[in-house]
Amino acid sequence: MKHLLDALATIGRVLLGTFRLTGRIAVFGLEGMSHLARPPLYGKLFLRAFLDIGYFSLPVVALTAVFTGMVLALQSATGLSRFNAESAVANLVVLSITRELGPVLAGLMVAGRVGAAMAAELGTMRVTDQIDALTTLSTNPMKYLVTPRLLGAVLALPLLVVVADILGVLGGFVIATVKLGFNAEIYLTNTVNFVQSGDVVSGLVKAAVFGFLVALMGCFHGYNSRGGAQGVGTATTNAVVSASVLILAFDYVLTELFFAR
Repeated sequence: MKHLLDALATIGRVLLGTFRLTGRIAVFGLEGMSHLARPPLYGKLFLRAFLDIGYFSLPVVALTAVFTGMVLALQSATGLSRFNAESAVANLVVLSITRELGPVLAGLMVAGRVGAAMAAELGTMRVTDQIDALTTLSTNPMKYLVTPRLLGAVLALPLLVVVADILGVLGGFVIATVKLGFNAEIYLTNTVNFVQSGDVVSGLVKAAVFGFLVALMGCFHGYNSRGGAQGVGTATTNAVVSASVLILAFDYVLTELFFAR
């Protein structure tokens, strides 16, 4: 009986800790976004965050999308050939890229690159008392450090996904026409006729949500970092892992909302 009670107590502590952490993150995100409605707005900081998240993440997202489209075309052609349905390769590639792989892979790449950088930067500022210095100078650290990054990520990631969608479909087109022998005109016609605006829009909505999650996790773990250099390293790791897990979890939730019948 004692072992059962100990197990239940452990489960209870874990659940309470999870709920407490979830509440802290939710309050942190709401506070960060609430500053958008209150001046002043730090335009230069927003532009810097937007460029760092969007422009400087473009190479890794572009390469990921191109090779994903190539692999997807190759694998789908191999699988569909068993059912004599090779003509559906173009449909499968464009649907998979626009609905799922474009936003998810772009989000994961940005989480690894930008989420870690945010956590490391804010964590270093926390352990060196720079965040406390902002408060001393009558500058709200949430408005100055967190809000521009949240807004920049929400706006930059959908633009990255637009590029990822185009390059992913292009990668599939190149493999289908050059290696697999598909007719280029027919392939493009099938792609354009099959894709719908809802497929693209759903991917862009996912991208905006994923961008918010990446910035939120990076800022939250960095802002609340403790324990010197080791704490900064832990915050960086937690930011990437938590953002990646949340991206996959919210991908399911959003897919259920958009496409469940």
